[in-house]
Amino acid sequence: MQQAKQRSNQSVLWRQVWGLAAVQGAIALTWVIYNLYLLDLLSGLGFPRGLATGLLIIENLLAAVMEPLMGSLSDRTQQWVGSRLPLIALGLILASLCFVAIPAVFILGGAGLRGLLPVALVAWALAMTVFRSPALSLLARYALATELPQAASILTLVGGVAGAMGPLAGNFILSLGPGVAFAIGSVVLIVAAAVLRQVGPDRAIAPETSTLSSRWQDLSLPGLGLIFMSGVGITLGFRLLLLSFPQILVGQLEGPAVKIIVGLIFVALAVTAIPAGKLTLKLGNRRSMVLGLVIMAALCGLVVMMQGWLLPVAIATAFGAAFSLVSNGTLPFALSLVPFDKAGLGTGLYFSGGAVASSLFGVLVSQAEAIAPQLAALGGGAAFLGASLCIAASSRIFLNTAATPDSNL
Repeated sequence: MQQAKQRSNQSVLWRQVWGLAAVQGAIALTWVIYNLYLLDLLSGLGFPRGLATGLLIIENLLAAVMEPLMGSLSDRTQQWVGSRLPLIALGLILASLCFVAIPAVFILGGAGLRGLLPVALVAWALAMTVFRSPALSLLARYALATELPQAASILTLVGGVAGAMGPLAGNFILSLGPGVAFAIGSVVLIVAAAVLRQVGPDRAIAPETSTLSSRWQDLSLPGLGLIFMSGVGITLGFRLLLLSFPQILVGQLEGPAVKIIVGLIFVALAVTAIPAGKLTLKLGNRRSMVLGLVIMAALCGLVVMMQGWLLPVAIATAFGAAFSLVSNGTLPFALSLVPFDKAGLGTGLYFSGGAVASSLFGVLVSQAEAIAPQLAALGGGAAFLGASLCIAASSRIFLNTAATPDSNL
């Protein structure tokens, strides 16, 4: 038993994983704050509220290019200087400065500098892309391939807790005012950078072979396409569900109850993250992700038939639990389809797909009056099924390079 415990301890670098989770939590929290205040900031300086959707579309289109670009740059940085930390630290510091600059322009700029607000908003979103893929690609170093979903469950847990603050603590965050709220977010980004540096981000679960380097020819183009398309499907499905779910509930329940039920999705995601990671160790990552996606697609079908409060609560809980199977597996899935030394590229491609989906979602939101929430829910289910096909098809992808650790994912 002691040997098994020692082996388990050696299969995951938990200290480093928790350091990475601090970065994930900071990312999620700052986006919650940003989305809560975006409309008020723009309208407060006289901009049309529709500009918010336009900015989000632009930010996500830029992110679709920047995520794989910065991920690939971090791969080269890892080869050149033996660390991704310089790029990650630079991005976190830039994001922190840009984040606190947003309320500064709003509060101190006045009408004369109002044009700087959209610039500051886009600059912050771009700064976030500098470090997200490089940072989260570090997960590949912190666990054996078969243990990656279990390690990723910590990131899912922290992300779920931070995400729940939007629907459950949104009014409190808004009561702080933009100056305080954005200052807190800025400090959280700096603290996350300090925590990651403190835990030793360059450690690896297995000794590195400096002479082992993959070539671009070793990459599988179908594999890269599946990473990207899975990011599109999962993100679009999730966004469509979060759009339709509260809209259907609004006609049946009071506002506070709707927020609580939506928040329950994130609470269930956080609570079930670690058990879902353990289940994935038995089922395998692909099977777990496909199972989670199929369940979520079925739940999207049930959303259109919701009545009362009991069924919505059950759907929200089940959706969060199913999504934990998917969320735990996204990074391991992307990492399994690229050589080990291209981890940043694989991670960036997944987030690039998510950014494209968010841009498409923004276009749909701008036409929200013409889209019934029931249709949006069914569209979300179709997106989840499409993503499940991408995950299943990835079993046919084989990399002809020894740079990728052997994996049964």
